[in-house]
Amino acid sequence: MATQIYLNLPVKDLKRSVDFFTALGFSFNPDYTDENATCMIINENAFVMLLVEGFFKTFTSKDVADAAGSTEAIMAFSVDSREAVDETVGKALAAGGTPSQEVQDYGFMYNHSFQDPDGHLWEVMWMDPAGPPADSTATGESKSAQP
Repeated sequence: MATQIYLNLPVKDLKRSVDFFTALGFSFNPDYTDENATCMIINENAFVMLLVEGFFKTFTSKDVADAAGSTEAIMAFSVDSREAVDETVGKALAAGGTPSQEVQDYGFMYNHSFQDPDGHLWEVMWMDPAGPPADSTATGESKSAQP
């Protein structure tokens, strides 16, 4: 089974995207970077290939979704605390991102989201390592409240 994951995203302006994600604290692998693409490092097993739209189109015969007007996916990544969620989204907005959805707080799980300059949706989340309380569902509702 594969142990690494690569997500490929089309971008309109590679430098703008690199500047944006650098402001959020991400780094890039120079071995996989040129004028068409870069490899953003999430961790040792997860990477996002940011591909200039024209180059991205060489990998598919389908139309490329305009992320500013439609949702093709929601990328999510975790951070170490609730405060880090807010801090990361704050950095994204300061770097040119736009708000996506209000904070969602389920007690054991806390997330907030933003759109990058190309309109891709990103969710930043923290989850209590102990997991949800025994009497709740993944949405934070009490099991007794379910029909």
